[in-house]
Formats: sequence, C-alpha cells, structure tokens
Amino acid sequence: MPANPFLLAADNSPALLPLLRENPALAAQQDEHGYSLIHAAASYNHLDLLRALAQEFKVDVNLRDEDDETALFVVETVDAAKVLVEELGAELMIRGSDGYSARQKIAEEGDFPDVAEYLRLKEAEQVRDLPNGVNGEHGQDASDVPPLPEGLNVSVSTITPAEENENEVDPEFRRRIEELAQREDFYGEEGQAALRQLVQDAIADENLTDRNVRPRQD
Repeated sequence: MPANPFLLAADNSPALLPLLRENPALAAQQDEHGYSLIHAAASYNHLDLLRALAQEFKVDVNLRDEDDETALFVVETVDAAKVLVEELGAELMIRGSDGYSARQKIAEEGDFPDVAEYLRLKEAEQVRDLPNGVNGEHGQDASDVPPLPEGLNVSVSTITPAEENENEVDPEFRRRIEELAQREDFYGEEGQAALRQLVQDAIADENLTDRNVRPRQD
C-alpha cells in the first residue's frame, strides 16, 4: 500500500521528502476537503517541512482548503506564523468562507491568543510600512493620514468602538469602512487613498456638526 503523504507530514516522517522528490506533484496535493501538506506542516509546527514545501517544491503558501482557509488559519504557534508570514510571504488578509481572516478566526476561537496578537501586530505593521506612501498622487505618505474620529479603532479589516457603550459609531461610516477593507487593493495606493478620504470626510462632517450645535457665545 502506498505511503500516505498526509500521515507522513503529520508525523514529520523522514520518509516524506524523499517521496516528494520522487513524485513532486504530491507536494501540492489536496485531499477531498482541500487539506494540503502545507496545512499539515503549519498545523503540526513542522517548520523545516513548511520551508521545504514552499521553497523547494514551490507549493503556494496561500493554498486554500474547501473553506477558503490557508495554512495561516491553522497555525498554533507564533513560530509557525512567523515562518509563514516573514519567510514565506503568506498573505495576512485572506478571508475564509465565513468572512474571517486568519487573525480573526484564531482570536475568535481563543485557543492561541499569542498567535492572534502576533498577527494583529503584523497587520498594523503592514499598513504602517506601505512602500512609497499611500497616496502618491497627492504627494502624501502614511504619516499624513488624519486621526480617526474619537471612539473608533480601525484594525485593517474591522472597525469597533474604542470603549463599549461609549461614542456610538455611525452605522453608515461603519458599513463604508468595512466595505473598503474588503477591497483587494486595500494595501495599495488607491485603497489607502480611499481610506484617507473616508476618514477626512468623517472628520469634516463631525466638525460641521460641532459648529452647528455649539451654543452661540455672546
């Protein structure tokens, strides 16, 4: 009976890599649920196998299973997440069929809070370190983005009140910013320019409201 590469991957068997070198097509094989060797390596924290699959066998590090989830969704250690993100270029903001990113799903399940926190920091870093600014058309860079209206916290793809039961968020603003975060070019110049404009509009509206309701000073 032929060796099962998925079982070999789970066990980090030394027999796996020779098997893959004999038949490289097995490296990107997926089972009936879309589960792959790269998912297995990430899940079981087999870091050298993870590197070999991506670097030697050129398996797509963003390979998706039947739920549209990549290997990043199944990591259980910060080390595995670091290899995927920092060494192999795994995309942070891919969303599964339930609409959650890897960070959101891991945070929601609550089993690996250190992994969720690491991914949150990498998301923030990715936005902060956008190359060539975020709005080259107007000669501005990421540091020019105006502050968000009080009580809002934009974390790449989500927007939540800063404190519960305080500073109610306008539903239309929430809808628009969540819609913007779904765009594939969110990290690009156009996406970030749209984010800046949305925030600027919100601040302008807030300032106008303040002027209209401020008591007249005699």
